[in-house]
Amino acid sequence: MNLPTIKQLRYFVALEKKQHFGKAAESCFVSQSAFSVAIRELESLLGTQLVDRTNKTVTITRVGKEIASHANRCLRDLEYLTSIAKSNDEPLSSRLTLGAIPTIAPFILPELVPQLRDAHPDLQLYLTEDTTLNLYTQLMDGDLDLLLIALPYKLAGVEVMSLFKDEFVLACRKNTELIDPEKYNHTDLPTESIILLEDGHCLRDHALSACHIRNQDTVNRFAASSLLTLIEMVDSDLGITYLTEMTKDSTMLKHTNIKTWPLEENSYREIGLVWRKNSSQAEEFRLLGEFIKKHCRHAK
Repeated sequence: MNLPTIKQLRYFVALEKKQHFGKAAESCFVSQSAFSVAIRELESLLGTQLVDRTNKTVTITRVGKEIASHANRCLRDLEYLTSIAKSNDEPLSSRLTLGAIPTIAPFILPELVPQLRDAHPDLQLYLTEDTTLNLYTQLMDGDLDLLLIALPYKLAGVEVMSLFKDEFVLACRKNTELIDPEKYNHTDLPTESIILLEDGHCLRDHALSACHIRNQDTVNRFAASSLLTLIEMVDSDLGITYLTEMTKDSTMLKHTNIKTWPLEENSYREIGLVWRKNSSQAEEFRLLGEFIKKHCRHAK
């Protein structure tokens, strides 16, 4: 059986990402004519059309998208195979791509990464920050090895390692007249008094669920696009919100007039690592998880 070459797979993955023959060829450091020949040879070998071509656009076919996804994973596995040989089977001493959400990354990684590099100097760590959904797509496409995210979150085809709980706190401007934080009751809040992150950020859903907010009328129609914007809105007394312990302990609140109050028990989100099911690096990922639990101050 004739199998695709690594070069053909790499070219096609590049084409699927760039959606343009010229740009894809340039990213692979090859002429466009040679690149096009390689793609046609791959189509001929597989016996199916991978690309719909017109004068101005490139459209990857349905089969092509599926093949590109699998090809990406094959290339990642080949890279890992090579890194294993080079690292002499030492854990956390090869290339690792980690995706983290923006409500975790700034509060854990600056503290954790230097310790990780000291303990594992040969580790090549590549970091990506994005929303959970986008990171999950990149994980399943093979662009990322594992994720550092907040749970619960519905994900299929993955393994999950829970690391620690991140408790929610009530956050208001000092002396706010919106509510009395000392007598806070989640069932008795003014209309549109709660400000949250916009849809797409899992912190929004986790806050609503963990803090038992059932009445949607209490949630403001205007949402913040980032955690920094959310804090600024609360500091201007435009509403109250729910932050987590790791945010409360950061420098984000240092020069604000925001105060925080503890909430009732079981108001928390869970921080965890996620990777593709049956990944060949699963043991290495668990080792990283244990390292985070041991060295991250938020996990104490």
